[in-house]
Parts: sequence; structure tokens; C-alpha cells
Amino acid sequence: MIFSAQLPEHALFDLKIVTSSGTALAAERALLVQPDGGLEWLAKADIVVVPGWHDLNESPEPQLVAALRQARQRGAHVVGLCYGAYALAYAGLLDGKRASTHWMAEQDFKLRFPQVQLDMNALYVDDDGLITSAGTGAGLDCCLYIVRKFHGQKTANKVARMMVVPPHREGGQAQFIEQPVAPSTQDARINQMMDYLRQHLKETHSVDALAQRAAMSRRTFTRHFSKATGMTFMEWLINERLQRTRELLESTTLPVESIADLVGFKTPTSLRQHFKSKNQVSPSEWRRTFGRKSE
Repeated sequence: MIFSAQLPEHALFDLKIVTSSGTALAAERALLVQPDGGLEWLAKADIVVVPGWHDLNESPEPQLVAALRQARQRGAHVVGLCYGAYALAYAGLLDGKRASTHWMAEQDFKLRFPQVQLDMNALYVDDDGLITSAGTGAGLDCCLYIVRKFHGQKTANKVARMMVVPPHREGGQAQFIEQPVAPSTQDARINQMMDYLRQHLKETHSVDALAQRAAMSRRTFTRHFSKATGMTFMEWLINERLQRTRELLESTTLPVESIADLVGFKTPTSLRQHFKSKNQVSPSEWRRTFGRKSE
């Protein structure tokens, strides 16, 4: 929709739909993609966009890999929207490059393509003409970025207004990543300690006092906690306090000062600093996006 947008002055792009075979392709929900042709179009395209990928376990067929590499070699911009980044990564185009994809695929992508510098906060990444994006909404952000790159800010703003979307969003992908409660561990004593801490987030906790409560030495408690959770005690406690902060921002209208006190941050400034570092947006921005009412 963005690339085929028609402005009164001129068309922005000459958009062609391509399938590897050049024939119609069945998509999800009984949709049928009617292409303008096959991979021969990639030999002359200025921008090649892979708008998604159907199976993360499946590498593109050799003809498509070759066409993507050849397009890149002659200087075309190559774009992977959302899981489309997988096609670029399978083709080897992202080796040593920064890239983004949907947050749900973070661990899978890192395991498959350790040579790619994955940025899981970015809505989209442009590394020397190799452009990748996060999920659906970020795909729109990325396409508007491409409009802005080739036609300027004024034109991108016009297209954004036509689409009834913002021309640029702040905050990155981190604010949309689900933050589930840490699961129980295999260590019963640590599980009991985690339950206790969640019920007493407001209080100040020291490792020595918690070790005594668990009937362990400080060293033993620290080792057991790290082994069970994969984090230091303080990292885990801050994460839990931030999780509770997010819940309160979404479900209440309590001011940040009250929330800081309830979850155990010594000052509202400390809460804001930790929150911004973790989520890339401020508590007030989080509430505006996900809360019932703004502050």
C-alpha cells in the first residue's frame, strides 16, 4: 500500500509483485498473489522487498538466494520486513551486519545466524542498504522510512497522513516485548525465596539477610540463586520491580512517585532510570501506550 501510493504530483515507485516461479501464489486465508513476473525483475529493481517468510526452518530456494545476492552486488537496496529478515540471513546478506526482526524470533534468529548483529530494540535497521524491520507495525515504519530516504520527509509525511499512521515512532521494539513472570526453578528453597520477595517488593533486601532466611551462607545463596535464575539477585529483583511497575502503569492511575514506593525503588528518579534503560521509553510514555488513562 505504501509503495503503490499515488500522490497528486507523481507515483512514488514503480511497484512490481514477484514470485520465484512468476506464477500465482496461494497465500494465507485463501488469498492469491498475482505477480507481475518472476525473478527476472530482481535483475533491474532498485529496491527488493521480502515482505515476510512462511517457514523459519526453510531456506529460500537457490534461485531466489542467487537473485537476492546479485541484486545486492549491483547496489540494490534489499529489505526484509519482519520474518523476511530470515530470507536475507539465509542468503548470507546479513553476515556481519546489524539487523532486526520480530521479537518473538529473537532466540531462534540468534541461534541460526550468530554472525548477524541482531538489534532487538530497533523498529527497523538500515545497514548500508540492507534494511530489516520488526513486526507488522514496524514494517509500516520501515516502509515509511524508505519513502523518506528516497523522497524526503515532506513526502513521507504525506503518505503517513494518507495511511493515518505516524510518520515516525519513538521508543523502539522493547516496549512491545512480552515480559512474563520468571518461571519456577528446580530449587525449592530459591522458589520459596522468589515468592517471598514478590510479596515484599517494597522492602529493602540484603543478600546477607536473605541468605540467613534461607539458612545458607552468603556465598551458597548467591551461587544457588544465580544457578536457578540465570541472574544475580539484584538483577532479578530489579526485573521483578519493573514487571510490577508495568502492571501498575497499565491497570491504575497511580502517580509514578507512588508506584516507586510500592515496588521498592528508593526514588522516582531511580524507577525512571531503570525503566527507561529496560524498555526504552519513560513510565509516562508506557502508560499513554498501554494504560487505561494517561497520567
